[in-house]
Amino acid sequence: MPFDVVKDFAPVAQMANTPLVLFAGPSSPVSDIGGLVAYAKANPGKLAVGTPGMGTPHSLAALMLNAAAGIDMTQVPYKGTAPSLNDLLGGQIPLIWATPNVVMQYVENGKVKPLAVGSPQRVALLPNVPTVSESGVPGFDVSVWFGIAGPAKTPPDAIARVSRAVGAIDKMPELRTKLAPLGYELDYLDSAAFAKKIAVDHARLRQGHS
Repeated sequence: MPFDVVKDFAPVAQMANTPLVLFAGPSSPVSDIGGLVAYAKANPGKLAVGTPGMGTPHSLAALMLNAAAGIDMTQVPYKGTAPSLNDLLGGQIPLIWATPNVVMQYVENGKVKPLAVGSPQRVALLPNVPTVSESGVPGFDVSVWFGIAGPAKTPPDAIARVSRAVGAIDKMPELRTKLAPLGYELDYLDSAAFAKKIAVDHARLRQGHS
């Protein structure tokens, strides 16, 4: 990348996060993470997983699952989630990594099955779906968070002012109520905490897929 995510930006605030979920479609030969690992080890390179592009959190999840489980699934990068979901529903690809908001309608009608959640804890939207970590790949942790950052030399008082405003918005119960059914959790972090999270995630994810 032509920039340093830690040094070239001034973190302002984290607003929310949403989990990544590994979904299986009608052509999937596996129905849980244990079966996936066993199948992938017996058939290296033959199990494919779609993502919305290289370098996305979804792509990192695919790479990290390979590394953590000692398997070789083939990542198929698409130009966005919609085409990967279309191929999942059509049976052209057995698995995709996606956020719940774009897939839940197909989970509800039984066309797609969520195999596991990439975050460390189960999520309220899919309470019966286990995490990857509890499914035999301990320590697995990949999710999507949303935040605001400015240029590295943004004045500290401006950062503090915007950060406080974001914090106030995140406390609005009506916003939480509207976002929860889509799989989004309001999770405010101020500038300092957000900066620490970015640095920790940057180091952890680089190590996890290197």
